[in-house]
Amino acid sequence: MGATLTLDHVNLSFGGVHVLEDVSFDVQPGTILGLVGPNGAGKTSLFNCISGHYRPSSGSITIDGVEILGKNPAALGRHGLARTFQHPALQLEASVLSNVMLGSHRRLPGDPISWSLRLPFTSKAERQMREEALALLESQGLGWAADEHADELSHGLHKTIELCRALIAKPTLLLLDEPAAGLSHGEVEHLIATIKHLRDEQDITIVIVEHNMGLIAQVTDHVVVLDHGRKLMEGTAAEAQSDPRVIEAYLGVADDAA
Repeated sequence: MGATLTLDHVNLSFGGVHVLEDVSFDVQPGTILGLVGPNGAGKTSLFNCISGHYRPSSGSITIDGVEILGKNPAALGRHGLARTFQHPALQLEASVLSNVMLGSHRRLPGDPISWSLRLPFTSKAERQMREEALALLESQGLGWAADEHADELSHGLHKTIELCRALIAKPTLLLLDEPAAGLSHGEVEHLIATIKHLRDEQDITIVIVEHNMGLIAQVTDHVVVLDHGRKLMEGTAAEAQSDPRVIEAYLGVADDAA
């Protein structure tokens, strides 16, 4: 079942500059929340707080009621969290399959010594992860590229590889950072279908930072709009797109002379 994510009065400052101010919202299990707002609104900073890359100045962030504030990204994997990045961080000289399998490390049994000694159980676990990685690539139409070097593939396919790497961790909470950035129309359509499948068939809770409002409108159950580090409004995508405050935040106040 998907996880519950709760942010309660989250604040983040760097050198006296307030990046996030008093941000609170809940994401219910098995739902999709869109985190939107103009450039510089604090969306990626908030993602970094949830995923353990930044530590908020104050406030609380919980997954299924467990406080995760201060936990590092590796530890958060044990709480069911996985994430992608706007610019995929792949090992470009490694194979596509190897890149996907990197996401399975938290599910592997034993310890580093067991794996360095290649104890018998490690071979079985590695075979299982390989089969799962191949199945994920096949599900995304990338089975043909399993043995290709990642640097031989396009930016759009890099995004798909990173998504597969996140999914092999079996997350209950998935953070997608600008997943449609740089994708073609056809790739965006495929991404939309994939995101809906993850929610509807796998019951994964998903939070998306995205500028493509067409995608946000099609996949999200609700959205949170940020502006200058504060929550401007919360509601459906349709409500956000018609809210005068959101329109002003994106476009600025209309000039009477225009």
